[in-house]
Amino acid sequence: MRVLEEVKRLALELLGGLPASLYADIEEALQTAVRDDDGRDAPQLLYQNQASLWVLRQHHAAHVMRFRQNVGQGFDEFRALRIRNRGELPLGLIDESQIDFHLAGQNLAESLGGRFQPVLDQLRNRLQVVTTVLGLPPIANPVGPQRLADAFVETFTDEQIPAALRALLFGHYERELGKVLGDFYAQVNALLARNGYGAADAQPANRPAPRPRPAPPQPATGEFGAPGSGYADGHGYAGGTGAGAPGQGGGWGGGAGYGGAATGGGYDAAGQVAPGAGAPGTGAQPAGGMQSGAGAQPGTGAGTDQASPTSAELGELRQMLHAWRDGRMAQSTPASPSADIGGARRELRVDEVVSVASLLQGEPSDVFARALAGSGRLASAIRDQINDGSRRLGLDPERTRFSSDEEDAIDLVALLFDSLFQSHHLQERARRLYARLVLPFVKVALTDQNLFVQPEHPARRLLDAITEACAGNKGETPQERELLDRAAAASQRVVAEYNEDLAIFETAHAELDALLQQQRRRIELQAERAAKATFGRERLARAREQADVVLARRLAAPPLSRGIAEFLSGSWRHHLVQVLLREGADSERYRDATALGDALVDADRLAAEGRGRDLAARLLALQPAIIACLGSSGLDHSAAEHGLAVLVKGLIYPHAPRDLHEVPPGPADDDDAERGLWVAGGTDTLRFDPAMADRMRQLEPGDWLQLTDIQGEGVDAKVAWVSPLTSRRLLVNRRGMRVLVASAEELASLHAAGRLQLGCEPTAFEQAMRQVRQQLDRAVGQH
Repeated sequence: MRVLEEVKRLALELLGGLPASLYADIEEALQTAVRDDDGRDAPQLLYQNQASLWVLRQHHAAHVMRFRQNVGQGFDEFRALRIRNRGELPLGLIDESQIDFHLAGQNLAESLGGRFQPVLDQLRNRLQVVTTVLGLPPIANPVGPQRLADAFVETFTDEQIPAALRALLFGHYERELGKVLGDFYAQVNALLARNGYGAADAQPANRPAPRPRPAPPQPATGEFGAPGSGYADGHGYAGGTGAGAPGQGGGWGGGAGYGGAATGGGYDAAGQVAPGAGAPGTGAQPAGGMQSGAGAQPGTGAGTDQASPTSAELGELRQMLHAWRDGRMAQSTPASPSADIGGARRELRVDEVVSVASLLQGEPSDVFARALAGSGRLASAIRDQINDGSRRLGLDPERTRFSSDEEDAIDLVALLFDSLFQSHHLQERARRLYARLVLPFVKVALTDQNLFVQPEHPARRLLDAITEACAGNKGETPQERELLDRAAAASQRVVAEYNEDLAIFETAHAELDALLQQQRRRIELQAERAAKATFGRERLARAREQADVVLARRLAAPPLSRGIAEFLSGSWRHHLVQVLLREGADSERYRDATALGDALVDADRLAAEGRGRDLAARLLALQPAIIACLGSSGLDHSAAEHGLAVLVKGLIYPHAPRDLHEVPPGPADDDDAERGLWVAGGTDTLRFDPAMADRMRQLEPGDWLQLTDIQGEGVDAKVAWVSPLTSRRLLVNRRGMRVLVASAEELASLHAAGRLQLGCEPTAFEQAMRQVRQQLDRAVGQH
C-alpha cells in the first residue's frame, strides 16, 4: 500500500497539472490555423473556438482538480477501495459529442500504448506481483494510457467543445503526455524494483507469500504477562522481544521485521495476523510515540533519539497536562470499575492502541460528533471507544490501562478539537466532518509528537485547511458549498486511506488547498470592497459635515422665509454634497454652488423689502442655476421647473414670517451606530491608556487582533485598511467581511475593557493550541 501511495504521488506530481498547461499552445494553434485558412467562415470559426477556449480557461481550476481525482480514482480501484460494478449502471442515450470524446480517448490510448509498449509490459508484470501480494484479482494499470485517456475524457465530459477545438485539445494532451510518460514510467518501474517487485513469476524480495485476508484475532484466554511479552497461551501477540533479519526496521513489538516475531513475521502460530503487528511492507512503527525525542515517521524505519528543537515546550505542556489530569481525577469518584485488580493491569503498548484506532477508524463517528457538541466530553468518548475496540480485539479493559503517553495524546487531541469549535464559527456539517478526523489524529499524536510542535506537519496543514474552508461557511453560495464538499472529501479520504503514512495528509491538503487559493482571492476582493465602501462612507460623511457648516452660516442670519430655508436645507444642501464628492471644495462648480445660496438669501431680503422688480430680475438670472441644483437631486427638467415655481411662490408675499433656522439632522451614519454598540461605554467619554492608543496607531494592514463582539464571542480580525481621511482602521474577519471600523482611541478603549487583544495566531491549529495552554494554565493555577 505504501508503494502504491508513492506511485500515486508521482502520478499527481508529474501529470496532475497537464490540463491547465494546454491552453496557451492551443490558442496559438487556433491563430495559426486561421491565418492559413482563406475561407469566409474562418473568422467566425475562430471566434467560436476562442469563446469555448475562454470558457475552458475560466474552469481550469475545476478541471485540474477533477483530472487529479480521476487519476487518483484509478489507484482506489486498483486497491479495491472503490471498484465499479458496470452491470449495475443504468443504461441510457448519450450525446453525439460524448461519443466523439470517447472515440478520441480510445485513439489517444492506442497511440500511447503502441509508443510505450515495452516499458508498459514491464510495468504490467510488476503490478501483477503487487495484486498477487494483496490477494486481489488482476486490475487495469492505474497509470496506463487507457486510464490516463479516460481521466482526461471524464474531466471534460460536461463541457460543450467544438470539434476543431476538441481535436486540438486531445492532440496537445497527447504531445504533453509523450514528453513526461517515458520518464514517469521509468521512475515507477525503478520504484517497484527497489521494493522487490520483479517479474510476474517471482515473489518480491523479503516479503511473505500471499495469504488470504486474515480474520479478526480470537480473544485470548490466558492471563496477560508483563508488558510486551505477549499472551501466555500463544494466541495473542507474536511476541515483543523477538528479532528479525537485521536492517528490516524495528517491529511494533520491539523486534524487527513485520511484527517482532522471529518465526511469524507478524503472524501467530495459527497463521493469523497478531494484533498490533505491522502489515507487510509498512515498515517500522515507533514504539515510544510521544515519549520519544523526535518521534518516528511511520513507514520509514525506527525512530531516532534526536530531540526536537521545541521538545522543551512540549515537555512543559505535558507537565501542565499531567497536573490538570491529576486535578480532574482527584475531583472524580475514587471507586471505578476500571480500577487495578491486585495490581495486575498492564499498560497498553502504542502499537496496540494504534491497531484498535485503525479498527475503529472507518466506523461511524456519531459518538464523537455528539461529544463535540458539548464541552470537555470528547476525551471520555475517545477512551470509551478505544476500550470498546480493545474488547473486540480480545484486550480486556479490566486488565489493561493507557500509558501516560497515550493519556497525553488522547487528552491533547480532545482539547485541540474542543478549542477549534470554541474559537471558530463551525456549523453542524463541520462538526460531523471533524468527528471523522478524531481517531486519525489520535493515531498521529501517538506515533509522532511533531504534530504539536512542527508548524509544517502534514496533519496540521490539513486541519488548518479544513478549518479555513469550514469556519463561517454556511454554504449559501455555490462556491461555499463546493468548498464544504471538498473539505468533506478530504476528511473521508484520510479516514479511508490513512494507515500510519503521513503522505495521505499531504495529498489531501494539496487537493483542498488548490480550491482554497480561489477562496483566498475572493476574501481579498471582499476586503477590498469593504475598504472601498468604508472610504466612500467616510467621504460622504466628510462632505456632509462641510455642507452643514456652509448651510449653518446661511441659516443663522439674516432671518429667512420658510420656503427659502427649506430649499437651502434640502435641495441646495444635497447639491453641495454632490459637488464636494465629485469635484472637491477647490472647484469652480463648488464656488458657483455657494454663490447660489448667497444669491437666494439676498433674493429673500429683496422680497422682504417689497422690491418686486429687482426680485424678478434676480430670479430670472438665477433660473438656470436653480434648475441645475434641483436636477442634481434627481429631478427631470419639468419637475425642476415645478420646484422653481414653488420657490417663487414663497417669495411673492413681502410680509411672510421670517426667522432664524437650525440645520436639520442628516441621515443616520451606520458607522456611528456600529461604534455605539461596540465601544465600551457606548457613546460616553472614552477611557483608554494614551500609550495603548499610540500602539494602536502603529497597526498596519495585515496585522491581526482578537476581538470579543457584543454577543461575547471571540472574533479574529485583521487590519485591512487605514483611512487617509480619519486614520480609522477597518477590521475584517477571516472571510473578508467587515467586523469594525474604529479609531485608535476606540480600539484602546476596547483593550481597556478586555475586549481586544493584540496579535493572533496565524493558523487555526496554533490558535487552538494557545487556547489549550491557557486552559491548562488556568486549571493548574486553580489546583
